[in-house]
Amino acid sequence: MQALAANRQVTRLRRDSLRFTNSVVWSVYQRTRSFHRVRLISIRLILGAHLILSAYGFWLPNDPRGSWSDFVGSWELLRFGRATKVQTRASVAHVPHDRALRAAARKAIDFPCVSFTGIQAQAVGRGFAMAALDGSYLIHACSILPTHCHLVIRHHRTRTFEQIAKHLKAAATRSLRERGLDPMEPFTKSDGMRPSVWGRKIWKVYIHTEPHYRCAVKYVIDNPQKERKPRQNWSFVTPLE
Repeated sequence: MQALAANRQVTRLRRDSLRFTNSVVWSVYQRTRSFHRVRLISIRLILGAHLILSAYGFWLPNDPRGSWSDFVGSWELLRFGRATKVQTRASVAHVPHDRALRAAARKAIDFPCVSFTGIQAQAVGRGFAMAALDGSYLIHACSILPTHCHLVIRHHRTRTFEQIAKHLKAAATRSLRERGLDPMEPFTKSDGMRPSVWGRKIWKVYIHTEPHYRCAVKYVIDNPQKERKPRQNWSFVTPLE
């Protein structure tokens, strides 16, 4: 009798343990499913993004205003400070900083900073046009400035904004080289390789609402005027209605 009672007790404990385990598993499953549902909804709410593509030397990894980089790969550049990575997606272009230190750091990089001329900017625009056509990108605003480019692009069904930016940079570089306008041409190596005219990463700000999207479009359209340049009209830009 005692053995039978002990067996029943063990069976009950196993059953209760199984129920508890199943309960925990179900709870984790529900939470995981809820997490992925929230994440999916968040992804769906991304209407587009404001992208900033920097020309080489425009934004260094140890820029005092912040950067996208975790480290500084050049010893010559490291003496001006360690990497200043920031987590914010908001622009920090106008954050107060030591301009003299920033200018001195630029002199320590491997090649001269790239500054597109008007003719080179036109070639960059032609490259963007080819990429936009090839990738079916819906671009609502674009300003190509001497040291960086602003674009507002709608969310793409198959490509990330990083992939789109890489595509735009590659097409613009090809356009510059085909026209003999690549500012990095003097630094071509014996094997034909040459430095990129672009910074390695991009700055992107996700846009979740239509009012924010319209504000971003207006900002990019008006941006050249901050440098006392006229507004730009590009064939690959679709006006926002």
